Amino acid sequence: MSEVQFPESLAFLFEPARYKVAYGGRGSGKSWGMALALLIQGAEKPIRVLCAREFQKSISDSVHSLLADHIARNPALASFYTVQNTTILGRNGTEFIFAGLRHNIASIKSIEGIDRCWIEEAQTITKGSLDVLIPTIRKEGSEIWLGFNPELAEDEVYRRFVLRPPRNAIVRKVNWDQNPFFPVVLREEMEQLKATDYDAWLNVWQGNPKQVLEGAIYANEIRQATDEQRICHVEYDPSAPVFTAWDLGWSDMTSIWFWQKIGFDIRVIDFYQNRMEGLDHYVGLLERRGYRYERHFLPHDANQGQLSAGGKTIAAQLRARSMPISVLPQLPIVAGISAARTLFPRVWFDEQATADGMNALRRYRYDVDQQTGQFSKKPLHDDASHGADAFRMLAVAINDPKSKAESAKRPRVSLTGSTSGWMGL
Repeated sequence: MSEVQFPESLAFLFEPARYKVAYGGRGSGKSWGMALALLIQGAEKPIRVLCAREFQKSISDSVHSLLADHIARNPALASFYTVQNTTILGRNGTEFIFAGLRHNIASIKSIEGIDRCWIEEAQTITKGSLDVLIPTIRKEGSEIWLGFNPELAEDEVYRRFVLRPPRNAIVRKVNWDQNPFFPVVLREEMEQLKATDYDAWLNVWQGNPKQVLEGAIYANEIRQATDEQRICHVEYDPSAPVFTAWDLGWSDMTSIWFWQKIGFDIRVIDFYQNRMEGLDHYVGLLERRGYRYERHFLPHDANQGQLSAGGKTIAAQLRARSMPISVLPQLPIVAGISAARTLFPRVWFDEQATADGMNALRRYRYDVDQQTGQFSKKPLHDDASHGADAFRMLAVAINDPKSKAESAKRPRVSLTGSTSGWMGL
């Protein structure tokens, strides 16, 4: 292969290591360098490369075009690789495949023979996705590459690979001033931001994590919980009942918070979310957790009939299993957010078991008004909103007098029975 110019700051990508992490600000050439390094390695010997990211609705969301651009610009690569619509193939058997983790994590577990896994925009990856992905990349000598621009210091990838990097990891902070190909137009943009918003410049161009996301709805509450060390290890107390609060979805997330009330404290001991799973999946999950449940709180749409279940509602299907269910009233979102803010000072979160739920709460933010460019009073609907909506249900449930009356007159029961209807399944 003809000589290829490669940034010295990313030369570690050619050293052997289980984890290779490049993080930093914009304009550093991280993605550019990782793509080129993988193409070079794939030309030297046959490897199977999984190019992954947390969200990928189509191939256009992936690094497919970045790899294709490298191939098109380098005659040696162009003669070696064939770019297809959804894959890239090398003459020696090297293969690049592309997948989104959040929507396909179950199928990712079945992928065999991965030599390199490149996770792009890794700042968005959840603890749940990493916990499934890492043991899947198990071929002898396999490597996991992560490239990202930090957002929050509490993000899973930053905590796991920057603050507490694992053994056999090479972790490098790479910024614009280490990129020999940094363009003039980006330098002008960078200097403008530095002059007008220094804190934003530190995040965007220097790769320092933010304290909070702009427009974050629970920024003050989470900051206070952190300062008071209420995001910590929280033990499950077998002598006290467990409650759950749900947000329902099918193509969107179904999210569930688990908590106990011990004196004045609300102890949140667990969190779970998934999508495109039937009702049996979530009930089975509750059973496997092994908690002693007192009541399950569902949002108002649990009373809507499902065609796939013969018109039965989610609430009716769960009650048919003898599960103690309360369907909460529909309240304005602002009222639910107010209830959550009022509750926050009483809440303790288990740092590990609720990591993905806390990620949702940290990222739950107001939408931007397209006409004014200012934050509106309406929360942004994205993947963070489902866990946050379930937390609103938790806050409403604790203050719902009807649920207290129902709890007093209904005995505790175990989960039994089965049904298959669920949110359009």
